[in-house]
Amino acid sequence: MINVMLVDDQNLVRKGVRSLLELCAEITVIAEAADGAEAIRLVPQVAPDVMLLDMRMPGMSGLEVLQFLSAAGSLPPTIILTTFDDDELVLGGIRAGARGYLLKDVSLEQLVSAIQSVAAGRSMVRPAVTQRLLKGLENLKTEFSSLDRPDPLTERETEILRLMAGGYSNKEIANSLCVAEGTIKNHVSNILSKMGVRDRTRAVLKAFESGQI
Repeated sequence: MINVMLVDDQNLVRKGVRSLLELCAEITVIAEAADGAEAIRLVPQVAPDVMLLDMRMPGMSGLEVLQFLSAAGSLPPTIILTTFDDDELVLGGIRAGARGYLLKDVSLEQLVSAIQSVAAGRSMVRPAVTQRLLKGLENLKTEFSSLDRPDPLTERETEILRLMAGGYSNKEIANSLCVAEGTIKNHVSNILSKMGVRDRTRAVLKAFESGQI
């Protein structure tokens, strides 16, 4: 069973999504929050497997919720739900730790598939967003050459790569994972070597391009 928490300031949206998810025997909605402040209060209490998060809310926005919970080390696997196909907003959410995003007119099948994917530890970023991200960073892409087929990363290296994509420093990653900063530096060096790139930005770019995160 996948336990889901809904965060949206519109009551009708929350009720609609809950009604849809109740049609799936593998998913249960364990909590709802009507604003960002309520979300950050409830998450540690209910520990959802997946959080569906609206980005545009009055008061504390979805992006601020992501940033707060990430900093606190309590961010559950999160899918952004938004009415607007807003590149900057979506990419900001992904950098803050979200695993993917969906528009609110998504079908039940797509929603369930996304929840299952994120609950299983995978990222769920629509190809169109990835292409726009790559387009925005294409000046970086032309400045270096990398391996066509990077060596596979370990589970720990993939976890660290996700945190790198969120903009966290080696020290912040070390604190989050409760290990020495030197250990993270070694992991980052291994990641760069395996991916055949020179720096962290290019590693994240390559990871998005190859679908690793």
